[in-house]
Amino acid sequence: MAKQNEIKFLTTQRVEKRQKKYCRFKKMGIRYVDYKDGEFLKKFLNEQGKMLPRRITGNSLKFQRKVSQAIKKARQMAILPYVTDLLK
Repeated sequence: MAKQNEIKFLTTQRVEKRQKKYCRFKKMGIRYVDYKDGEFLKKFLNEQGKMLPRRITGNSLKFQRKVSQAIKKARQMAILPYVTDLLK
């Protein structure tokens, strides 16, 4: 008889490794987040126009604050919409 902790499967199980999140600003050496670059800021918004949190984007706290301020300025200048149905 097989032991209790010995489990056999018919097919091998895939164990997918998640890619480690990284701050793209630190990696690329970006120091200033430009609020006039709407296409770049769209990467940090979801389809409804909401800002994505740090746990999803992988930004550091310092740059997440800069991104949020840039998005708010861009919305005020009408570069980005406040809400939308399909942004991307």
